[in-house]
Amino acid sequence: MSAAKNNSRRPWLWVPTLYCAEGLPYALAMSVSVVLYKNLGVSNAAIAFYTSWLYLPWVIQPLWSTFVDILKTRRLWILTMQLFVGAELAGVALAIPAPPFFQITLAIFWLLAFASATHDIAADGFYLLALPEREQAWFNGVRSACYRVAMIFAQGGLVILAGEIFKRTNNYATAWATVFALAAGIVLTFGIWHRFILPKPAVDAAGQAGSLEKFFADFLKTFVEFFRKPKILTLLAFILLYRLGEAQLVKMAQPFLLDQRAVGGLGLQNEQIGFLYGTIGVIALTVGGILGGIAISRNGLKFWLWPMLLAIHLPDAVFIWLAYAQPQNFFAIGSGIAIEQFGYGFGFSAFMMYLIRIARGPHPTAHYAICTGFMALGMMIPGMWSGWLQEHVGYPKFFVWVILATIPSFWVATKIPLEAEFGKRN
Repeated sequence: MSAAKNNSRRPWLWVPTLYCAEGLPYALAMSVSVVLYKNLGVSNAAIAFYTSWLYLPWVIQPLWSTFVDILKTRRLWILTMQLFVGAELAGVALAIPAPPFFQITLAIFWLLAFASATHDIAADGFYLLALPEREQAWFNGVRSACYRVAMIFAQGGLVILAGEIFKRTNNYATAWATVFALAAGIVLTFGIWHRFILPKPAVDAAGQAGSLEKFFADFLKTFVEFFRKPKILTLLAFILLYRLGEAQLVKMAQPFLLDQRAVGGLGLQNEQIGFLYGTIGVIALTVGGILGGIAISRNGLKFWLWPMLLAIHLPDAVFIWLAYAQPQNFFAIGSGIAIEQFGYGFGFSAFMMYLIRIARGPHPTAHYAICTGFMALGMMIPGMWSGWLQEHVGYPKFFVWVILATIPSFWVATKIPLEAEFGKRN
C-alpha cells in the first residue's frame, strides 16, 4: 500500500474513536449520573440541583479554551484528558459502594466534567489541524455520528447493563460500580489507542511563551467586542430563554419514568429507560436534527424559526399526558418520548444556527464559544430548581409549568434581528 493511500485512510483510524471518547464522558456526567443517583435513593431536588452544577465547566469553557491553544499541543491535551477521564470514571466506580457516595462521586463527576470540557476544546481544535480542509466537511458527518454512537452506548447500553446486573445481584451499588469500571476501561483503551494512532501535524504546536501578554490583551478585547454587539442583551436573553422549559424537563424526565406509580411516576426499569433514551430517543433526536438542518439550508432560518420554536416546545406536553394518564403501554410511552426528542432535535437546529449568526464578525470562533457558554448557563440555572419544584407540586403540575416556562422564548424571538436569507445554502 502506497504512503499516499495509507495517509488518505488514516482519519478512519482516529476520527471515530476520538469522538466516541468525547461523547462518552459527557453522556455519563449529564444523563447517566441522574439514573445512577435515582437508583441509589437520592432525592429529585438533590439530583437536579447538584447535577446541574456539572454544566459549569462548559459555562466557563471560553475562559480557558485559548490556554489549550497556547500551553502544549492539542494532541497532548487529548491524551492527558483521556487519562484523567479514565481515572475519574474509575474513581466513581470505587466511590459508589462507600457510605458518603453522593458527595464523593459528585466531586469526581465535577472533575470529570472539567476534563471532558477541556477534551472537547482540544479534540475540535486537533480535528481542524490534523485533517486537510477538503476532508473536514466530509468527516464532520462521521464525527457527529460517532458522538451519537457514544451517547447511545452510554444512555442506552450502559444503563441497560446496570439494570441487568441489578437483576442478578439485587444491588444497585454493585451494578453501577461495575458499569463505571467498564466505562473507565473503555476510555483508557481509547487513550492508549490514540497514543499510537493520532497523527502529529506540524501545525499542532504550542503557543510562544512570550505571547502570553499579547494573549491576555487579545482575550480581553475579544470579550469586550462580543458584549458590544448590537442588541447584545436581547441576543443573550434569546440564548438563555430558548430552552428554559427544556432545561427543567431534562432533569426530571428520567426520575419521572423511574419513580413508582404511587408517587406519580411510571415505574419503569433501567433497561426500559436505556432503550427509550439510549436508542429510540437518540435516533429521534438525530433524525430531527438532520431534517432541521436540511430545512434551514433550503428556506433560511427566518422562515423556519417559529415552526422550530413550536417543534421544540409543544411536544413537551407529552409529559403532561404521561403524568396524568400514567399509561402502562410501553409502546405508548416510547412513542411519546420519540415525539418529544424528535421535536427537540428539529427545534434545536434553529437555536444552533442563530448562535452562528450571533458569532459573526472578526472573532467568530471565540464568540461562538462564548455563545455556547451562555447556552450551558441557560441549561444549568433552570435545572437547579427543577427537582425542588417537582417535589413541591408533583409531576403533573410540574410538567404544566414546563410548558408555561416556554412562553418567554416566544416573546424574545419577536425581538431578535434576523435576515431573510440567513442560513440558506448559496
